[in-house]
Amino acid sequence: MRTLFLALSAVGLLALLIVPFVPALVYDIFVMKTLCFVLFACAFNLLLGHTGILSFGHAAFFGTGAYVTGHLVKVYGVPTDLGILAGGVVAALLGTIIGALAIRRSGIYLAMITLAMSQLVFFFFLQAPFTGAEDGLQRIPRGTFLGIIDLASDTALYYVVLCIIGAGLWVVWRTVNSPFGHVLRAIREHEPRAISLGYPVARYKIIVFTLSAGLSGIAGSLKAIIFQLAALSDVHWHTSGDVILMTLLGGMNTVFGPAVGAAIISTLSHYLDPFGAWVTVITGVVFMTCILVFRRGVLGQLQQRLKRRPSPTASTPIDTKPKPHH
Repeated sequence: MRTLFLALSAVGLLALLIVPFVPALVYDIFVMKTLCFVLFACAFNLLLGHTGILSFGHAAFFGTGAYVTGHLVKVYGVPTDLGILAGGVVAALLGTIIGALAIRRSGIYLAMITLAMSQLVFFFFLQAPFTGAEDGLQRIPRGTFLGIIDLASDTALYYVVLCIIGAGLWVVWRTVNSPFGHVLRAIREHEPRAISLGYPVARYKIIVFTLSAGLSGIAGSLKAIIFQLAALSDVHWHTSGDVILMTLLGGMNTVFGPAVGAAIISTLSHYLDPFGAWVTVITGVVFMTCILVFRRGVLGQLQQRLKRRPSPTASTPIDTKPKPHH
C-alpha cells in the first residue's frame, strides 16, 4: 500500500509540475485556487478529523489572512512574501483567541461559539473602512517573491504557490505523524482518559487551533494574491460550510483526504458554473452519493479497500508434510 501511495503521489506531483505547459487542458489559475482550498481543508481537518473539534467558523481565519495580506501589500507596500507571512500570523493569533474561548465548551456548543465569533469577524470586515465592504479589497498588487521572482507572471506565481502549499501540507503531515498528533487523536478518542494520563488537554487544543488557523490564513493570503482580491465571500459562513463539505467528502480520518474533497468540490464548482444555481443542487447530490457509497470519504474508503486486499506474500502456505501411503 505504501508503494502505491508513493507512486500516486509521484504521478500527482508530476501532473502539477506540468500544468503551466498545458493551458489547453487546464487553467493554471483554477489549479492555484484549488491548491489554496486543499491547504485550507487539510488545516481544518487538524481540528475535525484528528482532534474531534468541529468548527463552524473557519472562514474567519481564511478571510482574515486574505484581508491582512491584501491591505499590507496594497496600502503599505509590504513585500508579498512578508504580507503572506503576516496574514498567517494574524490568523493564528485570531485562532488562539477564538480557540481559547471555544474550548471552554464541547460538542455543538463549541461549534456555535466558533460560528458566532466568525460572524463577528465577518461584520468587522463588512464595516471596516479599509476593506471596501461589499466591493472587496481590489487591485492587490502581486509584487515579487523574495525580491527576485516577479509574480506578475502566472507561471512564476503558480510555482511559488505550489511550493508554499507543499510546505503547508508537509507541516500538516508532520503534525499528524508526530507525538503531538498522537495526543490529539487520544483527545479525540477519549478526552477524560487523556486528562487522566496527565496531558494538558486545553493547551493542546489551543495549540492545534492556532496551527490550523495559521495555515488557513496562509491559504487565504495566497488566494488574495492570486486573484488580486479579498472579498467578503472569503470570510462568509458559506465558506466554512464548504470546507466541512470538502473534509467529509474526502475523508476526515485521513491526512490528505480533505485535499481530494477540495479538488472534487472546486472542480464541480468550476466546470459546472454555466448551470448557475444548479451547481449547488448537483454538488449536494454528489455529496449525498459519496457519503452513502463512501462512508469513510473517498480516500478513506480507498485506503480501507486496499487494506482488505490479500497480500501476495500472504497466500496459503504449501503443505509439505508427507502424506501416508495406503
